[in-house]
Amino acid sequence: MKSFVKLTPVFVLAALMIAGFDALIAAPLACLYAVIIAYITEKVKVSESIDVAVENVKQIQLVFFILMFAYAMAEAFMQTGVGAAVVNLALKLGLTGRTVASVGMLVTAILSVATGTSWGTFAACAPIFLWLNHIVGGDLLLTTASIAGGACFGDNIGLISDTTVVSSGIQRVEIVHRIRHQGAWSLFCLILSIIIVFVLSTVKGLPTEVGSVQAAIDSIPPEAYAYMEEERPAAITLLNQISSGVPYYMVIPLILVIGVAIKGLPTLLCLGLGVLSAYLLGLVAGTVESTTGYLEMVTSSFADAGSWVIVMMMWVSAFGGIMSRIAAFEPISKFMLKISGNVRQLMTYNAIFCLLGNAALSDEMAQIVTIGPIISELVDENVEGSEKDMYTLHLRNATFSDAMGVFGSQLIPWHVYIGFYISMASAVYPLHEFQPFDIIRFNVMAMVAVISMIVLTLTGLDRLIPMFRMPAEPEVRLVKK
Repeated sequence: MKSFVKLTPVFVLAALMIAGFDALIAAPLACLYAVIIAYITEKVKVSESIDVAVENVKQIQLVFFILMFAYAMAEAFMQTGVGAAVVNLALKLGLTGRTVASVGMLVTAILSVATGTSWGTFAACAPIFLWLNHIVGGDLLLTTASIAGGACFGDNIGLISDTTVVSSGIQRVEIVHRIRHQGAWSLFCLILSIIIVFVLSTVKGLPTEVGSVQAAIDSIPPEAYAYMEEERPAAITLLNQISSGVPYYMVIPLILVIGVAIKGLPTLLCLGLGVLSAYLLGLVAGTVESTTGYLEMVTSSFADAGSWVIVMMMWVSAFGGIMSRIAAFEPISKFMLKISGNVRQLMTYNAIFCLLGNAALSDEMAQIVTIGPIISELVDENVEGSEKDMYTLHLRNATFSDAMGVFGSQLIPWHVYIGFYISMASAVYPLHEFQPFDIIRFNVMAMVAVISMIVLTLTGLDRLIPMFRMPAEPEVRLVKK
């Protein structure tokens, strides 16, 4: 009974998130409740609870600076034309009914890496690709699901994605290390998904006549623009830049950031380089009107990060510190250890735990901040190994949290992701009444990512993918208590 009571703060946090409370309300309330439970169950004084909470927050201070720069770079890439240059370059490939879905997946994948937002990417690309699909005679549902899946790509691996930053911060791993760990797997999923989508388009016998991007943009109805202006105003800016055109060299900031991240340079340096290069090239391209205005945009982005995600992470980290102090997750830890025959099985259960948590909470960030600390402690308490090998396990945990949150959302009919995509698609393309399974049944990217992650982790086949191998026995071993 005492063990169950210790877990009730998690249930309170989950219930508040499910009920629709903002994380900035849910996390502090759950934290205060955890303080009470800590006193009742373990006689932990309030002052001690505050101390352990603050100490836990101190351990992720660097993440706060990363989040501020991530927000700044995302806004810089959107305003200076980096995102538009990426889209226009990809659209040069020429689109037909047979290629619109696969190219749409590629474009949204790259754009989401550049902007760090799947929702913003979908909002910007849905009007273009759904109307292009209409013009060239593609498969509407296949195209919609493909750009939905592609938009999630950058949310899972993007240096400036809030889910990437938060999931890495909770596991206390460097973001650039995380990107290097999962990079080859992510590219494998993307390439395989594009191939499958193209094969499906070919099997369906879709037409091969090339369509006009400008014609698609001109086809977007005024009410669609009004909806985007209300829901995602940045998408309007991006659409205007795509229509008017920006120099192709504006993709250079994105290439630089990806390059230095692969090289393993510190995350803050990667982000700072992105902000600076976008500024310098934007001055040349004319997309940056003044240094003062650009600096105001940067400081405004810092404020946006501080007004929500940073504060939310502080409270969640404080919550985790208190829960760790009272060993709240020990029953779960013992159960997971009991059903696990080896480290790979334990890690596979962590992945499934994240997916089930996402389905229960219906929100990927809620899953990351709720389940993330649990799977982190499961590894720390139940596995022995070198510092390097333990760090790699936490890299995989961070990938689980993010991938099962972002890609998993695409397979859950009641998830907030699906709700947003359905509403946005219906608004910008009113000729079809979209339903959740319209996106789910053709979301090849989500299926490939979720299934491959679980199978590769369980079977040990992850060793075939560069830098994705996870340590297993005898390098690491379960601690049987």
